[in-house]
Amino acid sequence: MDSQIFGRDKEKERLKKIYQGKEAAFLAVYGRRRVGKTFLIKEFFQDKGVFFHLTGLKGEKTSTQLKGFSIELSDVFFQGKKQEIPKSWSDAMTELRYQLEKIPKDQKAILFFDELPWLASPKSGFLEALDHLWNRYLSNMRNMILIVCGSAASWMIRKVIDDRGGLHGRITHQMPLFPFTIAETQGFLEGREIFLSTMQLTELYMAIGGVAKYLTYVEKGRSAAEIINELCFQRGGPLYTEFHRLFRSLFNHYESHIAIVRALSKKRMGLTYREIAQETDLEDGGTLTGRLRELEESGFITSMSIFGKGKKERLFCLIDEYSLFYLTWIEEHSFADLDESNGNFWMRQRETSKWRAWKGFAFERICLKNIKAIKKALGIEEVMTKTSKWMYRPTNKEEKGAEIDWVMERGDGCIHLFEAKYTESDYEIKKEEAQKLREKRNIFKRETKTRKTIFTTFVTPFGVKQNTYFAEGVDQQIILEKLLEVGANAFVTSE
Repeated sequence: MDSQIFGRDKEKERLKKIYQGKEAAFLAVYGRRRVGKTFLIKEFFQDKGVFFHLTGLKGEKTSTQLKGFSIELSDVFFQGKKQEIPKSWSDAMTELRYQLEKIPKDQKAILFFDELPWLASPKSGFLEALDHLWNRYLSNMRNMILIVCGSAASWMIRKVIDDRGGLHGRITHQMPLFPFTIAETQGFLEGREIFLSTMQLTELYMAIGGVAKYLTYVEKGRSAAEIINELCFQRGGPLYTEFHRLFRSLFNHYESHIAIVRALSKKRMGLTYREIAQETDLEDGGTLTGRLRELEESGFITSMSIFGKGKKERLFCLIDEYSLFYLTWIEEHSFADLDESNGNFWMRQRETSKWRAWKGFAFERICLKNIKAIKKALGIEEVMTKTSKWMYRPTNKEEKGAEIDWVMERGDGCIHLFEAKYTESDYEIKKEEAQKLREKRNIFKRETKTRKTIFTTFVTPFGVKQNTYFAEGVDQQIILEKLLEVGANAFVTSE
């Protein structure tokens, strides 16, 4: 059945090793809503042995969850014959153990507890019962694979993986599942016979990202603009109202998480911790620190050091494509606005100044999420590097400021100053920009006092036009078209 799983090659290989293992395995899978966690586990394991799959129900009482357990137990072990509903999770796990012990030792038994945070509600006793079942019995059964899964990544890490209580040290394998990269997205779509050009793929990815469920909405024979318009700007479009549902499903205090994401969506360079506290009015302390950690663990934001600063001073950046797109475009428009556009809202936004600003922001974020691929493109995948942000704010009216999209410091005495430029043809450097690039480099050298070799490195869809100013402005360039080949095999040119 795993032949139906597009992409996820590394994950499938890990699952294969777990399945072929000679010892009991306890796997924790986590990742944001709709990235394909449940599909991956079901498609890989459901025909490889006795497969018991229980999904938690959000907000339901323990008695309701236990009823669901009873039904699954009946279907898997009693040919659908109705069984008595357990009175507690301890009773439920005891009955489950009795049935598992009847399975021949040469046959795999897979227990899959999905949406674990909803099963293990406060005072339910689920985690304690599961810990006892695993530690006392299942860990000694070599044919046993226990899988727990949850969309609330921060909860899974805190309560399961890093737990200092009953589950401490029990997990034998963990598998974070993230949205597809742009190269993986291309492979996923092509696996469904949907072939898009580099520019069409990039525009689509900048709007909805690599979330597996969102990509299943993409229809063959449609342009990126048509797809975005139908998914995001139509009555009934699945992504028009997805944003708040997404955050509600992941975080208990989702309003504050949205406030942070909203603040970051307005700042391409990112915000410091103190700036976020000021922008959101969230308490500077445990509350804000916790919310930022949860957003980062769930893949919505990333924190980057500031070049030349200490470890404590960092910039937080929004890297989730759909969140940026929603807050930039979808949120402010009502159904009445969309109706007035006669179903062509997104087509009408193209080439506006707002559209150009958004695509520049979104393209830079794609690059930041593909640093490993960029290193490979530069031929330095074996070199130690540190990626950071950098900016200089002038101290008087005579000085000029500077911002670098991102900086990559290498362990071999070199530094890359990156410029991400999204254009639909060759990017052309003109006289004024060539001068600004020189000024940026000079300000960076002056203010950081670095003695390392500096390369100005461009990342563009089609490359930089080799005109009079190319040689003085570009040391290296990475072309997105080639970056997509073989997952991340990029093509690098130099002057």
